[in-house]
Amino acid sequence: MSELQEIPADAAGLRSAFAAFPSGVVTVCAEIDGARYGLAVSTFVPVSLDPPLVSFCVQNSSSTWPLLSQASHLGLSLLGTDQQAAARSFGSRTGDRFAGVGLHRGTGHAVFVEGASAWIEGTVHAQVPAGDHQVVLVHIQRLATRADVDPLVFHGSRYRRLHTEELRAAG
Repeated sequence: MSELQEIPADAAGLRSAFAAFPSGVVTVCAEIDGARYGLAVSTFVPVSLDPPLVSFCVQNSSSTWPLLSQASHLGLSLLGTDQQAAARSFGSRTGDRFAGVGLHRGTGHAVFVEGASAWIEGTVHAQVPAGDHQVVLVHIQRLATRADVDPLVFHGSRYRRLHTEELRAAG
């Protein structure tokens, strides 16, 4: 049996440890006064069925989130495996994040990325300060899924696909 290797609990150590946990890649987008805003998050978590809530985290240093947070509705797109380029674009701090990305409009300000495995339209329910991030709770208003599109996964600081072979229960 191998032993766990202890690492420092500094920023580099935390990044390394957090990279061991796979997560989906989600864009958060809106169009306000004719301008589109969007960013990518990999800290998306379902929170509650009643009321229907999801959460994501955004850095306090983000210049995009203060604009998005003013939207009447947000469009969350859970990216599919063929959307690594969109994930990189929305994760970038520079350039046109929407270049070459197909979009469709939702209610209010919500904008969605075409080809995603799921779309969630919602409103900001609450923001909770959490160190160098804000935890954003979103109240779900509408949603749609596509069974034919597998989700894009971020793990080990790389984009990956889910392996389709099912694990057998031990025992």
